[in-house]
Amino acid sequence: MYARYAQAKGWGVDVIDSNPTGIGGFKEVVFEVKGRGAFSRLKHESGGHRVQRVPTTETQGRIHTSAATVAVLPEAEEVDVEIDPSDLRIDIFHASGHGGQNVQKVATAVRIIHNPTGIVAVCQDERSQLKNRQRAMAVLRARLLDREVSRQQEEMAASRRSQVGSGDRSEKVRTYNFPQNRVTDHRIGVTSHNLERILLGELDEFIDELAAREQARLLQEA
Repeated sequence: MYARYAQAKGWGVDVIDSNPTGIGGFKEVVFEVKGRGAFSRLKHESGGHRVQRVPTTETQGRIHTSAATVAVLPEAEEVDVEIDPSDLRIDIFHASGHGGQNVQKVATAVRIIHNPTGIVAVCQDERSQLKNRQRAMAVLRARLLDREVSRQQEEMAASRRSQVGSGDRSEKVRTYNFPQNRVTDHRIGVTSHNLERILLGELDEFIDELAAREQARLLQEA
């Protein structure tokens, strides 16, 4: 959905790391989106996305509910986050493909652990160890910046949180209901009855309203 939305906007998408489950899904996918206005639009997607569907393995026709948590982080420059190299543990390992098989004989995948916080960043998509290290460091900086920003926001008055939502990734932001062909954004009370179109990346009807409400809130606070 996000790759198709980015394509429609003319943005670039690069997968940095992914963990397939082996049964057709993913435990986690980390990807980078590059393009003018990418963060200002996609930041509204942070939060819990709930999916209601009838799996092909369900013989009684019961609806199953699953969820995906979306985190949208701005890429941090080196000047934004200071990292002491002595605080890092860097592991080099073989990149793995689907099903866990090694896809390269040379160890190029990189895992960086920030010891003071326990934050981990992994990149195994590039064939070069140097490029994987650079991209893993970019992910680590983004996560450290997000951690610091979140800490600062928590120190602010809770009353500043708007109707649009705090962006808290535990917050349920949207439901995708397959049996009813319905997508509902709970923050703004907007419902679309064209789920397939939404999954093809046509998210502007939600994002436009979320952006407009954010602008109205900022003007009111100013």
